Parts: sequence; structure tokens; C-alpha cells
Amino acid sequence: MRIDIMTLFPEMIDAVMRQSIIGRAQDKGLVEVRATNIRDFAPDKHHKADDAPYGGGRGQVMLAEPLYLCHQALCAGAPVHTVFLSAQGRPFDQDKARALLAKGRFILVCGHYEGVDQRFIDQCVDEEISIGDFVLTGGEIPAMAVADAVCRMVPGVLPDEDAFTAESHWEGLLEHPQYTRPENWRGRAVPEVLLSGHHAKIEAWRREMSLRRTKADRPDLYARFTPRTAQDEMLLRKLEAPD
Repeated sequence: MRIDIMTLFPEMIDAVMRQSIIGRAQDKGLVEVRATNIRDFAPDKHHKADDAPYGGGRGQVMLAEPLYLCHQALCAGAPVHTVFLSAQGRPFDQDKARALLAKGRFILVCGHYEGVDQRFIDQCVDEEISIGDFVLTGGEIPAMAVADAVCRMVPGVLPDEDAFTAESHWEGLLEHPQYTRPENWRGRAVPEVLLSGHHAKIEAWRREMSLRRTKADRPDLYARFTPRTAQDEMLLRKLEAPD
């Protein structure tokens, strides 16, 4: 898996993506996350990457030409799926992370200032992605979030597939609560079933807690959930039964 990130601040990307699990995965050659400085492709001697918007208004807009030249250099004549991190984009989710994983390689474009010249987007961008209905100062944080979500699914990055398939959003549910030592912390005890050693009962409890948490905290996800087993159907009937 290779992810190229076009940015004005490559040091931000390197500082995070070279650490922890993703950093170790890069050291092993399982994934490659490259940050490329857009300013390096500005054709003027001052490496100018932005200018005032036509039509007036506050702030600066990123120039199309440095973005285009940077993109062309990364593509090297071959089409590469390109994503612009944008507040106007489609909300990012686990399904989109899986779709990007399947591509094997893609480019993430980080905007900054008041935005990016639309002509670059029209020319080079395949899709726009948002990580939420809010605005950040730049696309670096969203780009790292997307890269992390994709890279952790690459085989070998995590110990086994269950490390991510059992987590929130993989199949449209939130993850069940987690507990560790001590058994009693400040008067709060670990649920007895988790101490029972009965694996089937533990898995049934976790599934029920996952459904309960999703119903309470994300009713939108709960409403779209499709039961996969007879146990799921039984649990849904239990949750929907009047108290």
C-alpha cells in the first residue's frame, strides 16, 4: 500500500505517520506514506503557493499550477486515484476506507488557507472526502486520519484481522465496552460474564452490548443494521421488546 500526501507542511505528516503502529509498518515495508511539499513545484523563485481570490474576499487560495505540477510528478504519467480532503466532500467512513485499501495506491491532497483553485480539482481530483461537518485550518489532519484508517487494514500491520474487524463501524455497529485490571476499580466492578471464562457467553454479551450501545449512541446506524445471524435477530427482538 502506497499513499502520497500532497501538502504545504510535510513535517506534520512525517511527525505522525512515522510513529507507533503505522511507523513500524513503514519500517517493515508493509505500507508507504510519502509527504510531498507542494511548494517545491511552484515555478517562481519565491515558491509561491497561494494568491488572492478572483472576485474579492478574505484570505488566500492555493494556486492551481504548483498543485498540478506536484500531482503530475507523483503520477509519473500513470493515473492514480486522487482524493481532495474537503469540507464539501462525502463523509469518510469504514466502507470508504475499505474502498481506498482496494486501490493499492492513492493520492491525498491537503488544502489550506481559504481553499484550492477549482480548476485543479476539476482537472486532477477523482473524489472529495470530509471527516466531519466542521472546518479545520488545513487538510493535514484529515489526510492522516484517512491514511491511518486505511493502513491499519493492510495485512501484517495489525496482529490479525480481528484487530480491526471486531472494532466499531466494521459492520455498522459500535464496539462493545472494554475492561482490564483491576476487577474492581473505585467501586466499579468488571461485568461477571467477562470473568467466567465461558467464551460463548462472553461473545453473546459483547454482541448484545454492541447493539445496545449503537441503539443508544448512534440510532442512525442501528436503524440501518441488518442482522447476520439468528442470534442477532433474537437480540434485536429483545432490544425492541417493551420494558
